[in-house]
Amino acid sequence: MAASHVLAIDQGTTSTRAILFDRHGRPVASAQRELVQHYPADGWVEHDPEAIWQDTLEVCRTALGRAGLGAEQVAALGITNQRETTVLWEREGGRVLHNAIVWQDRRTAAACRALIREGAEPLVRARTGLLLDPYFSATKLVWLLDRIPGARVRAERGELCFGTIDSFLLFRLTGGRVHATDATNAARTLLFDLTTQQWDAWLLDLFGVPAALLPEVRDNDAHFGTTDPALFGAAVPVTGMAGDQQAAAFGQACFAPGMVKSTYGTGCFALMTLGATPRLSEHRLLTTLAWRLGGQASYALEGSIFVAGAALQWLRDGLGLISDTPASEAHARAIDDTDGVYLVPAFTGLGAPYWDPDARGALLGLTRNTGASQVVRAALEAVCYQSRDLMEAMAADAGQMPAALRVDGGMVGNDWLMQFLADILAVPVERPVVTETTALGAACLAGLGAGVYGSMTGLAAGWQCQRRFEPGMAETRRNRLYDGWRHAVARVRSG
Repeated sequence: MAASHVLAIDQGTTSTRAILFDRHGRPVASAQRELVQHYPADGWVEHDPEAIWQDTLEVCRTALGRAGLGAEQVAALGITNQRETTVLWEREGGRVLHNAIVWQDRRTAAACRALIREGAEPLVRARTGLLLDPYFSATKLVWLLDRIPGARVRAERGELCFGTIDSFLLFRLTGGRVHATDATNAARTLLFDLTTQQWDAWLLDLFGVPAALLPEVRDNDAHFGTTDPALFGAAVPVTGMAGDQQAAAFGQACFAPGMVKSTYGTGCFALMTLGATPRLSEHRLLTTLAWRLGGQASYALEGSIFVAGAALQWLRDGLGLISDTPASEAHARAIDDTDGVYLVPAFTGLGAPYWDPDARGALLGLTRNTGASQVVRAALEAVCYQSRDLMEAMAADAGQMPAALRVDGGMVGNDWLMQFLADILAVPVERPVVTETTALGAACLAGLGAGVYGSMTGLAAGWQCQRRFEPGMAETRRNRLYDGWRHAVARVRSG
């Protein structure tokens, strides 16, 4: 059988999965493993990179087994990953020096505030499109270099490698032969200039990051190397890589300027495609790289919400209010409203458009009549209110609300949630046939790189809507509910 399938690795914040796609972009087999979260201190979040690596091997092998395919029948492999999460390892042998510091982690908030006080943020923002926030990789990397004995000296000697999860997995998959990343992940580090499309010497000096640590930056559909044949039984070309949100936008075929997708997973991330010219947001959104193909960059505006599905995990694991995430829909449908209860899930601060790392979560409006259903529904509604925060900022930057919002991720199977989202936004919500669009995007990029898929035009024509949710809520109710949310957020702000 000819090699005609594409294997996508989707290494996310709470799980690692592998999905095999056929030459038509249809999923044929998958496997997934949940990832253990480590919370060593308030606001700190870590992952074990060795666990991520072992999970990656297992899900790839399992997906291949379920499809009845050998690695020699896989034409290409694509990688997509939780962005900003920071790993430091030895160039010789690949030993990891510390747990990965996850994108949600806020331990470097004080370092970011110090740089802001020094007046560094305007120039950082002009070069990177980002804000000085612990969300991004640079201050996490500096924290590791300054606290691991001997790390900074070894880094300067070229003995260590820094990377986001994509780069770490690529290094391991290629048997340590390739230390590279793609342009979208590089653009989330605070060390990469969006205009020059290169690591920036001024930024490296500002943060104190040795250049010898950094991976080579390649296009999203570049040839990144081949996997060690011992891993899967044959060498597989790695021909696509992208950060998870950019991969999702690509999988949603949001190729035209003004198109918007929003991914509902651990967090929520909305991207509006800008096209070939970057534009800085005037409303506290990020300007980021959408993708880079054939050396040509395409840009996007992004709004980042740190907690979406993670709030439901907390209800499940922390409070025991639901047995699993799908149970949340039954709670929401069981009542007419939350009776004024609002959950502001600022467990690790607030993202866009607030950028308040010191805010903390709160459950407001409780009465003696408040029960589990009100709390669960409030967690779901919070996802939609935060989405409106982002959409209003995007509309202010772009001059109008999007014609529709394409959605994906683990939460979008909840019909109640999707309808409430359309109601609160007053924008139609489109759910695709393939909701695992992050993995699909990685597969599409890899397929383009390997010649399995022909063109972006063909990919756009293949996108299919499974269901469209039309807004139906009265404007007075919509505004009253959202006003209540804004008052709740004001209660938890640190400033």
